[in-house]
Amino acid sequence: MRDVLDDLVGWWQAGETVGVGTVVGTWRSAPRPPGASMLVGPDGTAVGSVSGGCVEGAVYEEAKDVVASGEPTLERYGVSDDDAFAVGLTCGGILDVYVEAISRESFPELGEVATSVAEHEPVAVVTCVKGPPDRLGRRMVLWPDRASGSFGEEHLDGAVADDARGMLAAGRTATLTYGHDGERRGDDITVFVSSFAPPARMVVFGAIDFAAAVARVGSFLGYRVTVCDARPVFATARRFPDADEVVVEWPHRYLQAEADAGRIDERTVLCVLTHDPKFDVPLLEVALRLPVAYVGAMGSRRTHDERLDRLREAGIKDDELERLSSPIGLDLGARTPEETAVSIAAEIIAGRWGGSGERLTGAEGPIHRTADR
Repeated sequence: MRDVLDDLVGWWQAGETVGVGTVVGTWRSAPRPPGASMLVGPDGTAVGSVSGGCVEGAVYEEAKDVVASGEPTLERYGVSDDDAFAVGLTCGGILDVYVEAISRESFPELGEVATSVAEHEPVAVVTCVKGPPDRLGRRMVLWPDRASGSFGEEHLDGAVADDARGMLAAGRTATLTYGHDGERRGDDITVFVSSFAPPARMVVFGAIDFAAAVARVGSFLGYRVTVCDARPVFATARRFPDADEVVVEWPHRYLQAEADAGRIDERTVLCVLTHDPKFDVPLLEVALRLPVAYVGAMGSRRTHDERLDRLREAGIKDDELERLSSPIGLDLGARTPEETAVSIAAEIIAGRWGGSGERLTGAEGPIHRTADR
């Protein structure tokens, strides 16, 4: 919902009621991930997408009906061999879309949610999308230190709050199921947890031309990008306009300080482009011992082999070295800084979703992956 939040809040502030369809579950090659949303405004304007165009028409009509009736609904869209185009999702996937009407009365916390998102404060919106009529559509809003709303049962509220905060910490958006009284093995109630976590971080070490291209691609992918270098003449905001911040500091000192401050997490990606032993060896000593998503280091194969020897001498173990992506990037035949940045981004994406890096034309299995498959 992040990409349509501004439009939704605008109508909400004006006291209007908006039809909202949100993807809450996907199977096989579904085109949009959980959390993708489409709005139907009071003037009939459609904003956003739940399927890249496949079932927007059906969701549009459903949203208008929900606004008129005030009754939310959970709809499944997929394909059938006999009537694929009528069903709409011709890519072969399946989508569960929850359609509801949002107004000041139904979602009084929306303004506070929008403020938290704008200020990069973690917040999760948890909605009951399947269950008995007295709970369907109920909502809880959770921050790390407070909560608002209720599903009408104390034990259920407690279980949801614990689980959803764990998902929020990891930036995960997905459904959870419970029994009527919050039993985690039950499936009487399905809630959808939409996590608005701060953007994942990309930290690029080495203020070189390749770093400018990597920062540009990282920003495009939605990362909060930091460029760090110990040399003030090179580490300037003017040279890295796409970075959110440029830091002048010894790389290993900066990374350790950020980790100690709790600003490095399991979603963080680290791109070491210094290819200078006095910078990258102490930096990688820190990086390879942190629970981050990705550590990549630039350099030739000879540089890589020499770097491994130095890291082993520094006490880095083989299982820690296995986490290092070096030479950095996928084999795309890249030459320019921009092409190299694409190869690095491709490796990060493949690692995040479990992709192989092979050409899809020669591969089998699902095109769209989740992190656990």
